Amino acid sequence: MKKPKYQLIIDFIKEKIAKGEWAIGSPIPSQRNLAKQFEVNRSTVITALEELMAEGLLEGKAGKETVVTNNTWTLMGAKYSTNWNENVTLGIHKPSVSMVQEINQAESDTNLIQLSKGELSPEMFPLEEMKFIVQKISNQLTSFGYEEPKGNLKLRQAISDYLKVRGIEASPSSILVVSGALQALHLISIGLLKRGSTVLLEMPSYLYSLTVFESAGMELQGLAMDKEGLIIDSIYLTKEKGKNILYTIPTFHNPTGALMQEKRREKLIAYCEREQLPVIEDDVYHDLWIDNPPPKPLKAMDLYGNVLYVGSLSKTLSPGLRIGWIVGSESVINRLADLKMQSDYGSSTLSQLVAAEWLSSNFYDSHLDKVREQLRVRRKVALDALDKYLSPYATWDIPKGGLFIWVKIKPEFKVKRLFEKAFSNNILLNPGSIYAEKTGQFIRISYGYASLDEIKVGIFKLSEIIKIK
Repeated sequence: MKKPKYQLIIDFIKEKIAKGEWAIGSPIPSQRNLAKQFEVNRSTVITALEELMAEGLLEGKAGKETVVTNNTWTLMGAKYSTNWNENVTLGIHKPSVSMVQEINQAESDTNLIQLSKGELSPEMFPLEEMKFIVQKISNQLTSFGYEEPKGNLKLRQAISDYLKVRGIEASPSSILVVSGALQALHLISIGLLKRGSTVLLEMPSYLYSLTVFESAGMELQGLAMDKEGLIIDSIYLTKEKGKNILYTIPTFHNPTGALMQEKRREKLIAYCEREQLPVIEDDVYHDLWIDNPPPKPLKAMDLYGNVLYVGSLSKTLSPGLRIGWIVGSESVINRLADLKMQSDYGSSTLSQLVAAEWLSSNFYDSHLDKVREQLRVRRKVALDALDKYLSPYATWDIPKGGLFIWVKIKPEFKVKRLFEKAFSNNILLNPGSIYAEKTGQFIRISYGYASLDEIKVGIFKLSEIIKIK
């Protein structure tokens, strides 16, 4: 027997509630939309809604939305139930600022010219080599379970060998494999720092677009920069020892592209050792040099276990592998490894085996040579386009590596709402404001992801937007 149409509407709404697609507290579609969807009169919709209200599943008031008030389980139990819609703002981890959320979402839109993405173009992805390595690993696979708390030993040995070439002596026992550099920062924030501590960092900095430290109860204090990065004289310790930590990106800084030279690195390490100021060195861009290899990492000069060193394959090989590492003293690494086990019980075994094969073979260094050559071409295309189209309106420094050009729009051509204007013209870029840049005159342009033609067109369009303001 065919069900009456109002019953079809009731069944539809009940199914949405039962599956959790329409959570308690959420509004249901309007009577007009439901009438259109089921091709019925609004009176039929009203009949269905009245029955659901009588059952206690919905609540509606004249002139207001009809909302879900219960589900089957809550009707069986206590009168008041958890409302997840109310809880989304109550967690201890802060949400990203709205513009960062918007950028994150838009970075998957293939219709946009992606001048924002801090990753390598698919054109540079070593597909054949990756297929070969994945096939080789799959042929060797046996049953695999959880890895050691610090990560796969073969991978940690490969990371140890890889770091030795860069001047860092780190045994596998002092290395923790993590699911990317961001997880490293999260583990450090919850495992090693006291609430109320101060994280000292360059201003602007990538960390300002994250909430990882602030959500753990830390304060952020910006430090002055110049073309070589962090200015040591700007470090001012306001709290007692044990309540300050320095986070720095000395090599191809994000977002400015600054490169700290060796003499300043030596002075910075000496200062931090003297003041007992622990350091997080974020070195994920180290291998993306274009002109000349950068100075050795701060960690290579660290004689007292003062530096926690964070690296990753996300910027150089593939963000999809989700493989990074932390290097530190064994006691610290043991603590962080325990926290990681509590968090996710270890990074993907398959990803770790693939990463180990990349690092322990000649494939990785060969891949980096190709990447650097591509970045040299891409940087030239971006700089030529900037010279041609944006030089009347902006200034910039030439980065010696990394993925970014930090562009300063001249005050007389200051563009309000540049991000929105560019977005409406199908260009995605990163405004300086998300990195706590205060003047509103900077944008970060990436030459790593978009195609060469898109880089030219995107920069040309930006000049047209600025020109008409």
